[in-house]
Amino acid sequence: MQFTPSLLTALAGRFRPVKTPAVSTPPAQRDPAVAARVSGMLTDIEKGGLDAVLRYAAELDGYDGRPVELDAGTIARSGDRLPADLRAAVELGGERTRAFAAAQREHLTDFSVELTPGLVVGQRYVPVGRVGAYLPAGRFPLTASAFMTVGVAKVAGVPSVVACTPPQPHGGANDAVLYAAAVSGVDRVFVLGGVQALAAMAFGLVGDGPVDMLVGAGNAFVAEAKRQLFGTVAIDLLAGPSEVAVLADETADPVLVAADLLGQAEHGPNSPAALVTTSEELGRAVVAEVERQLATLATRDIAGPAWRDHGSVTWAADRETAATLMDDLAPEHLEVLTADDDWYHDRLTNYGSLFLGPWSTVAYSDKGMAGTNHTLPTAGGAKHSAGLSVSRYLKPLTYQRISREATPDLATAVQVISDSEGMAAHSATATLRTARWR
Repeated sequence: MQFTPSLLTALAGRFRPVKTPAVSTPPAQRDPAVAARVSGMLTDIEKGGLDAVLRYAAELDGYDGRPVELDAGTIARSGDRLPADLRAAVELGGERTRAFAAAQREHLTDFSVELTPGLVVGQRYVPVGRVGAYLPAGRFPLTASAFMTVGVAKVAGVPSVVACTPPQPHGGANDAVLYAAAVSGVDRVFVLGGVQALAAMAFGLVGDGPVDMLVGAGNAFVAEAKRQLFGTVAIDLLAGPSEVAVLADETADPVLVAADLLGQAEHGPNSPAALVTTSEELGRAVVAEVERQLATLATRDIAGPAWRDHGSVTWAADRETAATLMDDLAPEHLEVLTADDDWYHDRLTNYGSLFLGPWSTVAYSDKGMAGTNHTLPTAGGAKHSAGLSVSRYLKPLTYQRISREATPDLATAVQVISDSEGMAAHSATATLRTARWR
């Protein structure tokens, strides 16, 4: 998450760095060693099938020979193994995410229109057949990931959704992650992690057959596997380290700004966190407050390096400059904490998801409580792409129905264009119909 050099040149004199990242290379930069390792694993699994999957599971995740698929009873009872408050929170997150996805689906409507007499065209939304969801459960299990992937796919009407999640030290699945999948409507769950899990779903080695789409977050190996499998299957998006940016003015509370920056820096030591502010005084106060909060933060060994290496604070001379700088960053998560949040809402266009006002924080979406999807574009991807939504699981299929009376107008134009291109067979499809019309 870095500014474009040419934009900084154009804005010279209208901004000033308050804190710059210690590392200048993009944190999401691809590692050639990761790409080579993933390529070798995918080739091996494609040839070796499930035996290769289980071999990698034993090597990388300590697979002990038990069945990798969880039975329906184990999935259903996962909630019983959770503390009551955690179970209630998982149920609430699943409910809200489904509700927002359902509202999105209601606004995606089939239609047909008669462009000219006899020429009827239209579109209908049809769900993909099979989805494979990867549910991370490493040092920080992403409990809400199932809401965003499994739950939203089910709202879209996907008939078959299988999930893979890496084993815990006891060999089974993380119960909170598993229960989130259960309340989201998952069909089958397999205790497999990493590259081997994605390959198994893509090649049809687990579940009801090869999936049509792979979704879900993961580490660098998971992201690289999705990249290399794209084309064999569809994917949601290629997401790198989690990002947060805050756009604030002098009215913002530096304590909240610092907390929200650290909240995303906690995802990993290469997670960028940026503040753009029209108040240099606020910027310096936030830098000091981040250091104060880090001193007692339980995850300072992660958030501290992320802030040091990839954190930035930039002063902007006015709100127009601030908005221009932020649109250039195109962050995954963007918080706006100003005296005129509506102005920025109307002006900003490049972000994965927007959080308006001091009572909004990224964590509410991260954990599924806001209902919006947390699978979002990173590394500037928000300039051209949106995050995962119910529409991603739907194919907008077009159709046309043409009557005899519309033939002369269409056929003549197609004949002229085809003849000019030298495409005789195309031309014939039109002229043959013209002859029959006469």
